[in-house]
Amino acid sequence: MTATTSFVQTPFRGLLLAAGRGTRFDPAGTGNKLLARLPDSGEIVAVAAARSMLQVLPVLAVVNAIDSEVARCLAAAGCDVVECADAAAGMSASLMCGIRHAQEAAGWIIALCDMPYVQPSTHAGLLAALKDGVHIAVPTCEGKRGNPVGFGRSHLEGLLGLSGDRGARGLLQDFPVNEVPVNDPGIHRDIDTRADLAAR
Repeated sequence: MTATTSFVQTPFRGLLLAAGRGTRFDPAGTGNKLLARLPDSGEIVAVAAARSMLQVLPVLAVVNAIDSEVARCLAAAGCDVVECADAAAGMSASLMCGIRHAQEAAGWIIALCDMPYVQPSTHAGLLAALKDGVHIAVPTCEGKRGNPVGFGRSHLEGLLGLSGDRGARGLLQDFPVNEVPVNDPGIHRDIDTRADLAAR
């Protein structure tokens, strides 16, 4: 189910969270923002997010249905794909599902599938920080933190004990965080509404 990718073999894993419902994008539930096409490249949102990570490390995508079009697109792009049965419980459920299925890794870079503009160099910077022994790494651009976020293996237990829809924000508040400066506005840019698809 996995296509050939260009990443260098590494004990670290990328986790791409793609199980959200995206109700702000289409309250009627008939359109999935992860399948929308970007105006500048024409690429599908989910695939663009995946390809950026896949240039740097192997990626496990967490979806809400293994037989969905999102899952098929991510698998075709080169991701391993796992279904989160309780995705409706919030982002923490998806994150924990991914960690459970990749808990053998030395650490994880956790990205959101609705952030297709994050550059591969940002993933590479976070990976380098984790390899240097940093326990939590976040990118910053123009002095503001963004996504994705890297976690070392020392936080395995904390990541498996999350709850609610806050993801891993609590860990960022409770433990030292290493900021990785990047020249990448994409760390602040997500696709929440149709207006967010407008080219900039």
